[in-house]
Amino acid sequence: MMNSFKTTKNPLQTCLFLFLIHFTTIAFSQKADSLQAKIKVHGAITITNNGISVIPTFLLGKPATIFDLVVAKNRFSFEPQFRFAIEDAKPWSFIFWLRYKLIQSKKFQMSIGAHPSTVFRNSIAVINGVNQDLITIRRYFASEFSPTYFISKNVSVGVYYLYSRGLADATRNTNFVALGSNISNIKLSENYFMRVVPQVYYLRLDDNEGYYVTSSFTLTKRNLPLSIASIINKKIESAIQSEDFVWNVSLIYTY
Repeated sequence: MMNSFKTTKNPLQTCLFLFLIHFTTIAFSQKADSLQAKIKVHGAITITNNGISVIPTFLLGKPATIFDLVVAKNRFSFEPQFRFAIEDAKPWSFIFWLRYKLIQSKKFQMSIGAHPSTVFRNSIAVINGVNQDLITIRRYFASEFSPTYFISKNVSVGVYYLYSRGLADATRNTNFVALGSNISNIKLSENYFMRVVPQVYYLRLDDNEGYYVTSSFTLTKRNLPLSIASIINKKIESAIQSEDFVWNVSLIYTY
């Protein structure tokens, strides 16, 4: 797997992967007493009318259910995500994030992460003269870099960069750069609150590129584990084959 990364000519990508390896080595050399911290486990189950990926340009295009799990200790966290289509219960994608918080302060935070992932695609093949449904697999390895600055307790701005390397029959190089903000705890009433996360982003898939704007909205009720969320995504200008405008509505249960 690592040999495939040696083919990249982008110095930013090379530096990012070296950065990941360097700080992972440092993190494992923590003092023994810091390793006594408790393991924290939480997650969410999402049901949506239209599955939309981490990069909003990529979507399932039909109802989906998403299972998120976070297992965290100290600054490390393991965050697998399993996505399935609802109508036929077939897998959509599996992602296995490993994240590390480099900086944690009141005003500034920065984290890095990496993951292997598997994306499933349905196809039809003719076997002995009979059409049969098959599931093909595309594998990726990705890394991320995410600095965030807090303007106030509930308002932050940040940059998110993700690079993904496709293995075998997949998009070889994906670069995703987003500039956005996070506005949380917007009080609608005594018990209802909203969070808004607007972003503009640049996406490059091998030789094709595009510019988009997206935003997510989440409505929560005090002391209730259920929330309602929505994502909208609009193409500004793009050579990438994608929908001009997409949206979804989701019901989320957190635990």
